[in-house]
Amino acid sequence: MDLKKILPVFSYIFHPIFVSLYGTLFFFLITNSFFYNSQIIVTLIQVTILTLLLPLSMYFLFRSLGVVSSFTEASISERKMPIAVQAVLLFVLIKFSVSRDTVAELYFFFLGGFLSSVIVLASVILKFKASLHMIGISALTCFIFGLSQYYQLPFVNLVAFCIVCMGLVASSRLYMKAHTYPELIAGIIIGAGPQVYLYQYWL
Repeated sequence: MDLKKILPVFSYIFHPIFVSLYGTLFFFLITNSFFYNSQIIVTLIQVTILTLLLPLSMYFLFRSLGVVSSFTEASISERKMPIAVQAVLLFVLIKFSVSRDTVAELYFFFLGGFLSSVIVLASVILKFKASLHMIGISALTCFIFGLSQYYQLPFVNLVAFCIVCMGLVASSRLYMKAHTYPELIAGIIIGAGPQVYLYQYWL
């Protein structure tokens, strides 16, 4: 098995555009007994539209206009508009769709994602290219760890698996020459930092 051929796959599986949906699906997988099916379906539809379908549509629009050139790799100048759009969509999600009163865990997960988007947008303006992939998977890992603590569930193996996936994604980004070590480390900090900070409000 040639690991070098497999590594790029992780850049697609754990692309940051899918992280919000992964987190939402996992949340409802372990808490479905606490919600009506209609609540779960509506939330999943809202999350899918605002964090996956609209960003994908905007990506194809930006690509047709020449604003971006790649789904997994983008220069600093190509990052500004997609990240700004993502931040706006996450703000809409936490402001009008995901309520703190009904799904507090998801609310703070997305709030952390919004804060990460704002931070990485600022870094782009300052000409620094933090890894969006590492931001996404580190945020997801912290969210899963937080849920394991909140619901007292034995997710040790799952959290360990997520950490391994973080390593594989980092290796993938290095192999594809998309990032340097400092950019990967910055991505982990930007992704995990807001999630860990927000633990105090829901754990």
